[in-house]
Formats: sequence, C-alpha cells, structure tokens
Amino acid sequence: MGFIRKSFRLFILFFFLGILVIPSASSEKVSVTLYYETLCPFCADFIVNHLVKIFQNGLISAVNLRLVPWGNAWLNPDGSFACQHGSDECLLNTIEACTISIYPDVNRHFTFIHCVERFTLGGKHGAWANCFEMTRLGTEPIDCYNSGNGYVIEGRYARETAQLKPPHRFVPWVIVNGKPLQEDYQNFMAYICKAYKGTPPQACISIRYKTESTEQEKPVPQVCLANQGRNSSH
Repeated sequence: MGFIRKSFRLFILFFFLGILVIPSASSEKVSVTLYYETLCPFCADFIVNHLVKIFQNGLISAVNLRLVPWGNAWLNPDGSFACQHGSDECLLNTIEACTISIYPDVNRHFTFIHCVERFTLGGKHGAWANCFEMTRLGTEPIDCYNSGNGYVIEGRYARETAQLKPPHRFVPWVIVNGKPLQEDYQNFMAYICKAYKGTPPQACISIRYKTESTEQEKPVPQVCLANQGRNSSH
C-alpha cells in the first residue's frame, strides 16, 4: 500500500503539471471517447499507462475526453446487469459512472478512475474505496450507487454502447472524432494530433515523429472480446 500511495502522489504531481497548460477553445478540441469495463486488465492498462499521458504531456488541452464504463456488459431478462468479469465489475462500472456524473470535470473524475484502475491492474480491485481518500473526493458515488441513480446512468451507457456503428468488438474501444481506432487504440495520441485543427500542441511533435518511424509496425491487440463470458460463470 505504501508503494501505491507513493506512486499515486507522483501521478497527482505530474497530472496537475499537465493540466496547467492553457486550454484551447472547445470548438477546436478533438472528441475522444473510451468505451471500457473496469476489470478488463487491458482497459486498466490503457487507462493507467497510456490514456494518462495526455494529462501529463498537456495534450488534454486539445481533447474533449469522455469515459463510458459499460464495455461488454449486458442486460438480463429481469433488467439487472451482468458483467464479463462478474458482479464486482458491475459494481465498479456503476461507481465510476456515478463519479463521472457527480464530478463532471474530466480532471477530477479521471483522477479517481485512474486510481481504481491502478488497483485493478495490481490485482487489488477490492481496495478501490481507498481512492476516495487518495484523491480527496467525497463518497457521493457510493450514495449514487445505493440510491439506484447509478443504475439509471449505467442504463444510458448501455444504450449508447449498443448503438455504436460499427458495433464494438472488444474493449478498450477508442473513438477519435467518430472514427473507431480498432486494434490500433494504443496509438490514439497520433490520431488526436492528426485530427486537431488548431496550432499543434507541443506534445504532437514527438508523437508525430514516433508515428512516422513505426507506421509499418502491426499493432498487437490486447483486448477483452465482446460476447465472451455470457455463458460462463465467474
């Protein structure tokens, strides 16, 4: 726990250094949406080790980022939720959905979600409640979950995910300005820089160079496939 707390304090430092960049006009920003589920290890890895970089390098100033925690979950005939990685995932999907709703500022809710997914990545997702203290956010998301409001929010995310065209085949499923990145999702920053219409952020210089030097490499998908697990117990 001491290592996690120390690492998280370092993340907070870099996180806030990144968001000190003056934001661009909202109309110039690139739309980025991540469809994910909380206990998919590849979603956790993407959030903790990749998506976080746009907060650290200032690229977030050019992005409208949305997080949609539903992923490969589905509705049972009785209206209850079922999740690919079991009931704990349904709980955490809803807690993160509530956090996004209660703290709409992406800088605030991403900090909490990053913390939870860091525990997931370390195989300690049961310690997620520590993230309220570690991020200094209130515990209102728990009230949201207990009151049933989280069910309503998740229901909206379920409908949004079901209406994706083309349908998502796996998570993490990343969309940049309406374009699904498919298996190339880890290269999302290059797509942001290419789509951005304003003066390119400083971070895009190294990202473009990196893209040009590796464009022939085939991405190796690390994903949780949709429809897997519906007929198996967890």
